[in-house]
Amino acid sequence: MELKPLLVENARLLGGDTGRLLAVDGRIAARDPADVPADAERVDAKGQWLAPGIVDLGVFATDKPAFHFGGITRAALMPDGGHPLDHPGMVERAAKGGKPDLWVHPLAAATKGLAGKELAEIGLMKASGARAVATGRARIADAGVMRRVLVYAASLGLTVIAHAEDEGLTAGAVATDGEMATRLGLASAPAIAEAMAVARDLMLVRETGAPLHFRQITTAAALDLIREAKAKGLPVTCGITPAHLFLSDTAIGDFRTFARLSPPLRSEEDRHACLAAIADGTIDVLASGHDPRGPEDKRLPFAEALPGMAGAETLLAMGLQLVRDGHVTPARLFDLLAANPAKLLGLDAGTLAEGMDADLILIDEGTPWQVDAKKMAAWAGNTPFDGMPVQGRATAVWKGGQRIR
Repeated sequence: MELKPLLVENARLLGGDTGRLLAVDGRIAARDPADVPADAERVDAKGQWLAPGIVDLGVFATDKPAFHFGGITRAALMPDGGHPLDHPGMVERAAKGGKPDLWVHPLAAATKGLAGKELAEIGLMKASGARAVATGRARIADAGVMRRVLVYAASLGLTVIAHAEDEGLTAGAVATDGEMATRLGLASAPAIAEAMAVARDLMLVRETGAPLHFRQITTAAALDLIREAKAKGLPVTCGITPAHLFLSDTAIGDFRTFARLSPPLRSEEDRHACLAAIADGTIDVLASGHDPRGPEDKRLPFAEALPGMAGAETLLAMGLQLVRDGHVTPARLFDLLAANPAKLLGLDAGTLAEGMDADLILIDEGTPWQVDAKKMAAWAGNTPFDGMPVQGRATAVWKGGQRIR
């Protein structure tokens, strides 16, 4: 089927000035074009925001209905699903999983079986479609192995995406040290477990010059280390999910397993430090951490429930809340949601620049709705934001100039 040119009119581009955008052959051809093809499909945005499709960095399941609801057009798949993505054939299969209306970008397992001991076939996995290398839900404990992963990945032009918790401190813990964990009688670990892991890996980056992305940074101490490393010019980036920006460890107060996350929720002081790091540019990526867990994993005592949240459907709405609260501008929000993750993965996407793939979303930023775990499009509704009133949603989604919602 021939793809018609697409003209979106009367749109607030990234929430700013009103304008038009033309897409031809699946790519952005011009902003405010002087000439429009006669056969172009015209869409009146009626003053809604027009933004690039979200590039969700580090999901644990390809949950297409949830992604389409949330305005996500590309998702980077973590290597620890049912079977580790440590083989070229599995990476190739994962890369084909969502096409044509969702593009999945697999992240290659850094080590065989994600065991942290022997390097996986990263070069072959890159040839099969892997866009980065990831350590999975845990870090690589052996510093020598981590150093080899960084050097090898860098030689292939790939960034390593790392988890940041020192397993010597966090083993058996399900919460962060503090009043709430003590009151509930939960096994807990000090928040410095994150900064200790970050400090080691930053030393390895300084030694090797290899690029490294910390998938989730959630504490003031770790953010201070990353801020300092960036000031020195080290090739380091970091991300966060909305949960650690809007919730503190008080959210686990009634043993709510939907708030059992990895890393665990932190203190209110750390939460405010994360908001400051979003505002000052220390944090580069806002991601959903989408990890749907069914009742068999969540309807358990808190310490036995598996960590994780269904985050795809609330990512955009929570990001818009950051704009309303004055922490970021609309343009900065879509750097966090799209441009920065696309750059890290080496994709021609994530901005409204000419030549980029026409992955687009229309957003009604003022539409009120309530998060309801029972009504979510995701195959499991384990959201820590259950019951929360939010504002803003995607009203139309295009992938490569083709409307998919």
